[in-house]
Order: sequence, then structure tokens, then C-alpha cells
Amino acid sequence: MNTSTTATKVLAWCLHLLVIGLLALTVVRAVAGDSPDAGAVATVAAVLALTYAAGPLLPVVARSTRAAAVWLVAVGVVWLLLVTLSAEGIWLAFPLYFVQLHLLPRRGGLVAVALTAAGAMAGFAAHQGSLTPAAMIGPTLGAAVAVAVVWGYQTLYRESDQRRMLIDELTATRADLAAAQHRAGVLQERERLAREIHDTLAQGLSSIHLLLRAAERALPARTDTAADLVVQARTAAVDNLAEARRFVAALAPPALENTTLADALERLCTTTSARHDLDARFHLTGTPVPLPTAHEVALLRVAQSALTNTVSHAGAATVKITLSFLDDQVAVDIVDDGHGFDPRAVPPPGPDGDGFGLAAMRARILDLRGTFTVESAPRQGTALAACLHLPAIEVDP
Repeated sequence: MNTSTTATKVLAWCLHLLVIGLLALTVVRAVAGDSPDAGAVATVAAVLALTYAAGPLLPVVARSTRAAAVWLVAVGVVWLLLVTLSAEGIWLAFPLYFVQLHLLPRRGGLVAVALTAAGAMAGFAAHQGSLTPAAMIGPTLGAAVAVAVVWGYQTLYRESDQRRMLIDELTATRADLAAAQHRAGVLQERERLAREIHDTLAQGLSSIHLLLRAAERALPARTDTAADLVVQARTAAVDNLAEARRFVAALAPPALENTTLADALERLCTTTSARHDLDARFHLTGTPVPLPTAHEVALLRVAQSALTNTVSHAGAATVKITLSFLDDQVAVDIVDDGHGFDPRAVPPPGPDGDGFGLAAMRARILDLRGTFTVESAPRQGTALAACLHLPAIEVDP
């Protein structure tokens, strides 16, 4: 429930009760004082009560300024008639101030309050025979208080309404921000999954495809060679299945389980040489230091993807992987003597998977604030370099 609306209703009912109470007081004073106009006072008071009650009961009064003005004129005329009969009726001017200021625009409300105050002063003067300072101060002071209270309340109400609107906008903005962050998170996770699938399952399936195609070419003349290639394809399938299970479980690659990055890269070269017509060699420089798992996974995936590209596209005879531990950096360089290509002519990643390898390698390294470079030219081989900063090592004092 809107607290401002509730407060307005409570104030309106208090104002209505005040009018009823003052009308009753006017009638009681006239009857108790044995006023010769007691009957007329009671009749006019009843008419004023009915006229006043018509305002809250007619919705058009609250919706239309013109209807409110007509109703207030009718109430004012009956009230002035009551004032001519009883001086106590003058006190009804105070609640009328609030009603006029509430229903009419600011300028119209001020005019109505001024006319009501003038009517109250004239009533005082008529009943007392002269216009005294007290007759002027009372209605004027009451009008000033009513204006200050109503305008102050309206100002607070507007500020409260603006604050509510700001809160609604802030809530909507937060919801939009949360939705944008969710979308960004979904896209980032999608990119991560795409890189993982490309660097694990897709490369494994590509290796199996190449091995089985080589076995097919060896049949039927060289059955022993074909059988050996099928065994290698089956081994690659087993390795790929292990990668898939690790991928689903969000664990480190099997190649890094209970081993170092250097050993994993050396084993990768040995396996590649055994499965394909390619001399893959590994070289280690510098003093190895423990690396964060994210660094090891990124560098291993880059090497795997680079070797897959070399086997599938480069037509190289040799490829060399170098793992270098520098002062504050660790780098992996992959250099082959294949056909080479123009790095500027690499197509963007497409739905068929072409062009995704280099983009995935670069994204992996950049995610860890590293550098990734590609140097190649037609008929001059290819050199890839991925470099990551080593985390700072805390030294106990």
C-alpha cells in the first residue's frame, strides 16, 4: 500500500470530522444560548453539511478543477449565510482553507483562501459592530498556517514521489544491469566452452580422422600398417574420451595430472610424432618454477592447437616446441617448417570451425593478461609465441 495515499486519506477524514464537529458546535451554541435564530442556524448548518458531503461523495469533484470550484462556491455561499446568522460559523473558515488549497491550483487556492478570510473578517465585524485587530489577526493567521501546512505537505509529497520514481528507476536499472551481466556471463562461458571443445574434442576427433584415413589408404596392401594406425586411432579416442570426462567435470586436463607442463609438452611431441608423419621436438630453457593451473592449461592448449594446425594444414616435416622460463615470464614457442600463410588473410571464425584456432589461442592468453604473436609467410613456415607473466612469489621476512 502507498503510505502517501494512506496519509492523505487519514488527513481528509480528519478534515471532514473537523467540519462536522464545528457545525455541531455552532448549532449547540445557538440552541444553548437561546438565540432567536437557533432554528435558522440549525437549518443552514444542515444544508451546509449536505452541501459539503456532496464533495467527497462525487468523484468528479476530485477529478475536475472546474467541478471542484463550483462545489467550493456552493459551500462558500452557504457558509457565508451561516456566518451572518452565527459568529461561531466563522471558525469553519479554517478547515475550508485546507479544502480550497487541496482542490484548487496554487493561484486559485490563494484567491479562495483570501476571499474566505475576508468573509470571516466581515462576519466578525458584523457581529461585533466594528472591525477589531483580533478580527483581522485570527482569520489571517489561520490562513497563513493553512497555506504553510498545505504547501509544505505538497512539497514533501512531490519529493517523496520523485524519490519513489528514482527508486523505481534504480531498481529497473539494477535489473537491466543484472540481465546485461548475465548475458555477458553467458557469452563468456560460451566462448570458454567453445575454446575447450576446439582444443580438446575437436582436435582429438581431427586426429582420429587423419589416422583412420591413413589406415584406409594403407588397405589392403599394408594390413600391418593399417592395424597399427587403427590402434593409434583407438588410443586417441580413449584419450579424447578422458578429455571429455575431465571437461564435463571441470577438472584439469589429463595431460597435466600428476605431472609438470614440461613433461606434458614433451609427451605431446612424442605422441604427435608417433601418430603422424611429423618430427615434433621439445626443448626446455630456463629453470622451471611452479605455475598456476590456469597458466599451465592455457599454454598446453595453445601447444595442442598449434600442433593440430601444423598436422592438418602446414604440411611441415618438423615442428619444435620450446618452453622458456624467464625472469618474470613463461613462454611457449611453436615453430614449424611448413607452407606458412599470411596472418592478415586468416578468415574470422565461422560456423564450420575454420579460423577458430588462432582466435581461441589468442583469447586464452589475453584472458590471462599475456601476449600472443604469430609470424608467418607463404613458404616460410610459421612461428607462434605465447607469453604469460609469472605470479609474484612472496618471500618470508
